[in-house]
Amino acid sequence: MTLKVSDIGEKELVRYIIANSKSITPDDTAITEFDSTNLISTCDMLIQSRHFPKNMSYFDIGFKAVTVNVSDLAAMGAEPLGFLLAIAVPKDLELDYFKEIIYGVLNACNYYQIPLIGGDTNEASEIIITGTALGLTDKPLMKDSYDNGDLLAVTGDLGLAALGFELDDLNNIYVNHALKPKARIKEGLILRDFATSATDITDGLASELYEIKKDGFGFMIYEELLDIQDDYKDLAGKLSLDYLDLILHVGEDFELLFTIKKDDLEKLDIDYKVIGEVTDSDVVELTLENGFVERIKNWGYEHYVSE
Repeated sequence: MTLKVSDIGEKELVRYIIANSKSITPDDTAITEFDSTNLISTCDMLIQSRHFPKNMSYFDIGFKAVTVNVSDLAAMGAEPLGFLLAIAVPKDLELDYFKEIIYGVLNACNYYQIPLIGGDTNEASEIIITGTALGLTDKPLMKDSYDNGDLLAVTGDLGLAALGFELDDLNNIYVNHALKPKARIKEGLILRDFATSATDITDGLASELYEIKKDGFGFMIYEELLDIQDDYKDLAGKLSLDYLDLILHVGEDFELLFTIKKDDLEKLDIDYKVIGEVTDSDVVELTLENGFVERIKNWGYEHYVSE
């Protein structure tokens, strides 16, 4: 039987590309030595029917197109340098809507202090935006340069956007995180001096943990340290949703997941939450509040197989 891309999924397609190109750095971004420092470059494609909820404004569509790319710069500890915008829209899209998208892009560029320096336009049956972000750093934060015993931490609460996607009420913290995500660029610049590794959480905590896992190493996450609020659990329950599934497997958090030596924690001048530790177990595990330990399954948001 002939395999289709949906049979293997996005991550396997990426692994195929990397395996056949020796010049690709298998991390959150490309890293190119440049004028005694490192050029950090990344691109993300967003498609209206897959990446933008129906209740997301055109302004927020434009803002998110910048955010998803800047989030990769943040994960590498890179100073923003410039942003390129390639956008395709239907020919019958109202001009005011197009202008709102561009206003969102420019507002985000101003927010992250990354200038819009060029791009391209085209026609498509729906809105498709590909952003490319460039940055500079002398010391890139790699995603798998941790050691056994390092602490595992995040820059904020997880699962807020995941719950927000399930709600119709626009006036709450969950929907705000779903429709108006922010990249942790300032935190990334601080972490590059202290963290042993970092990545951004876009496809869910579980997926990212497996993405950064290397042979012989594992992770232990503690439910108690996730500090899940009762109102979050109650709301998820009313929607017949498993709150741990929302936190572990949905994504769109855009928080930074990082590892750090215990002695360096007090040096961090940012908000963070320690959620676990690096182990030599070679598995990814979760200690529940009741003390039971279970394996965390490797699944999260993925193109081609997430219908």
